[in-house]
Amino acid sequence: MSTDGTNYDLIVIGAGMAGNAAANKCASAGWRVAIVDELPYGGTCALRGCDPKKILRRGAEIIDSARLMSGKGIDADGLHINWADLMQHKLGFTEPVPANMERGLTGNGVDTMHGTATFTGTNSLDIDGVSYTADHFLIATGARPRPLDFPGTDHLIDSTAFLDLVELPKRILFVGGGFISFEFAHIAARAGTRPTIIDHGPRPLKGFDPDLVDLLVDRSTQAGIDTRTDTSIVSVEADGSSYRVTVERHGDHTTLEADLVVHGAGRISELSRLGLEAAGVEYGPRGVDVAAHLQSITNPAVYAAGDSADTPGMPLTPIAVFEGKIAASNMLKSATTVPDYGGVATAVFTIPELARVGMLESEAVEAGIDLDVRYTDTSGWYSNYRIGETTAAVKILVDTSSDTIVGAHMLGPEYGELINFCALAIKLGLTTRQLKSMTPSYPTVTSDLGSML
Repeated sequence: MSTDGTNYDLIVIGAGMAGNAAANKCASAGWRVAIVDELPYGGTCALRGCDPKKILRRGAEIIDSARLMSGKGIDADGLHINWADLMQHKLGFTEPVPANMERGLTGNGVDTMHGTATFTGTNSLDIDGVSYTADHFLIATGARPRPLDFPGTDHLIDSTAFLDLVELPKRILFVGGGFISFEFAHIAARAGTRPTIIDHGPRPLKGFDPDLVDLLVDRSTQAGIDTRTDTSIVSVEADGSSYRVTVERHGDHTTLEADLVVHGAGRISELSRLGLEAAGVEYGPRGVDVAAHLQSITNPAVYAAGDSADTPGMPLTPIAVFEGKIAASNMLKSATTVPDYGGVATAVFTIPELARVGMLESEAVEAGIDLDVRYTDTSGWYSNYRIGETTAAVKILVDTSSDTIVGAHMLGPEYGELINFCALAIKLGLTTRQLKSMTPSYPTVTSDLGSML
């Protein structure tokens, strides 16, 4: 183990969830570890994504819940979101994160650095003019918005800027029909704005069950969100303090007025400033080309995890964390353990939320599984009647030959929590009979699961 001050056993590039997990694991094992980031420590999830987003969603949930109970004992008149106060509540969570994370790392013996890391060779890199070498590197630099190719893209803001808005303008247009656009549009609609989502495909949220997506789009319309499918952005032009957005659908051009245009059209790996060519590291838009055990296929000193690695895993924080831990373990042990991506649930935190784990119905059919599709409209069930929600449904895919769940898809209040039971069942190979043998507390949303199966 080197002690010369500039050589490490491991240098981690990126202080998000994947990098933090790997740095702490290797330092705890006695390695000399450094971590570097050009942004505040914490990564997208804690500072610019999942966590702050869901804090803002809480305000929207309360507005929506009150409206659903209008005429049922709650007078929602006059109830509104104070955006500035809600943002301060968000900052109360995000502002301490970088210092707390850095304190945790240094407490574990990790050297923390700030600056832009650029490779200068297969085992060397430069951080703001200072050279370092290491036996191992982990690239965990996350993702950035995908480049768009229409005139006026410089007028768009990204998700990070949206989460820092001091006030919300009245007309917001979201480009792309994915997680970011739908989650932010649902927040914005309950805050009194008029959101529009422009998606070039026939159906948004392509990674989710199409039948449930259709229900969510209808529910989004009820909430005041205008979703336009099969529609492409032609251009965005400044018009005073607002924007003229020209869109095209089936050859017809329309101009929309917006006060803010938000990029929600996907993300790609952020590898642009790493100088990977100097390290002989091959990569593409989905990240570093890695073997199944997360080691670069062209430079054995380099590993990658999270959004920086081209793996079968979805771009989710929990996957970044376990990839970071497995990459660290493989480096420590010179092993080739492959991550298990089965049973990882994901949710779009619209109101109500849309969740998925396992296969889509089309994937299960294509795989030749002896499939039983258990679809249930749960909108009239007690759990939803109680709160006034009228849009909810579940589709559970069961392999009848083994009585195991191969996929579960849920749209409804608290279903982002309920989906975790199906995720556990997939992970452990539990049968639906075993799941139904659970006696849950009642009345809870979880107590609905047996009837859904």
